[in-house]
Amino acid sequence: MTQAITRRALGAATLALAAPAVHAQGNAPSAVKIGYAVSKTGPNAGGVAVTIAPNYQLWVQTVNAAGGLKLGNRQVPIEVVEYDDRSSSEDAVRAIERLVNQDRVDLILPPWGTALNLAVGPVLNRAGHPHLAVNAVTDRAPEMARRWPNSFWFLGTSAQYAAGLVEMLVREREAGRIGQTVAMASVADGFGIDLVNAARPALQRAGFRTTYDRTYPVGTQDMAPILAEAARGNPEVFIAFSYPPDTLAITEQARVSGFNPKVFFTGVGTSFPLFRDRFRDNAEGVMGIGGWPAESPAVQEYQRRHREAVGREPDRWASPVVYSSLQVLQQAIERVGRIDRPAIIREIAGGSFDTILGPMKLEGNVRKEQWVVGQWQGGEFYGVAPGDMAGARRPVLPKPAWRTA
Repeated sequence: MTQAITRRALGAATLALAAPAVHAQGNAPSAVKIGYAVSKTGPNAGGVAVTIAPNYQLWVQTVNAAGGLKLGNRQVPIEVVEYDDRSSSEDAVRAIERLVNQDRVDLILPPWGTALNLAVGPVLNRAGHPHLAVNAVTDRAPEMARRWPNSFWFLGTSAQYAAGLVEMLVREREAGRIGQTVAMASVADGFGIDLVNAARPALQRAGFRTTYDRTYPVGTQDMAPILAEAARGNPEVFIAFSYPPDTLAITEQARVSGFNPKVFFTGVGTSFPLFRDRFRDNAEGVMGIGGWPAESPAVQEYQRRHREAVGREPDRWASPVVYSSLQVLQQAIERVGRIDRPAIIREIAGGSFDTILGPMKLEGNVRKEQWVVGQWQGGEFYGVAPGDMAGARRPVLPKPAWRTA
């Protein structure tokens, strides 16, 4: 069941807290109603189309094809209610309020992006819904987990990513493959602000010299001035904490202008198959946030099912984490044996789960083990940092020169 939401309808929504959903084990519902509001339009739509929507679709298809969620001695299918939050925090909050108060869904899945997850967090907390904040990267994750004990942060903290990136750069510098000059650009959103604020002191402590550091507004389309200014300092490392449209524009402008530092690192979107398909040979050697163990049989099977279900490949960072979070949710529900939101929250907080990324257990409601840097090598985006994670590849440096033909 898919519904459209209007601003008029949303404007009428008011927050009246629903009682916690508890269906007795012997009285399972005819369907489990799961709702979500995601960005079908607006600047976040690209990320949703790659990372969120396909995995929600694949998971629901997989569960329903197997007979549904196991609630006690019955299997119950999932019914979906979905809305477009238009990449707006205001619309996201209103949509979640509507799911809670008017649709009275049993469970709610999260939006895409750090800002929207932080925006809807208070609503989900007051309503007592598990909040799988799986598309949010913020140093506030531990604080938010304490404030909202129903929230679970599967992509970790900005400090984890900044520290992992800098540790990799230090190793490459010590090996003599790069120098110490770094240029940075970051999107002025919760994601970009948190990451660059974590990266600046980490780079300084490690002895790197920053030649350029600029934050740009969300929705910036012309990246030529940023790349031109960054190139003037002739840095050996370029880092962009960017969202998908920016990632593509920055990479294209770097190629056109011939800006080719030894390390070229971009943000969200680098791990998308779209990035490889658009830039082809020029994707080789580009680094970005995320990564995955591409040779894992479980990951390869997930990739096959994803392709069959939605007609395209998953991205190599958040997609498998999103799907893993849904596996965690399903296992928690089935262990509880009924739709009992407080019990499901307790199970997610304290349980261990089997996922496509291997065993998963949250610590203080935060997932600690993360791929922080990946690199396109031979048409695949391998995890390269942390270097001691199973399936990690060694970075290939310096990055090859851009091909212009």
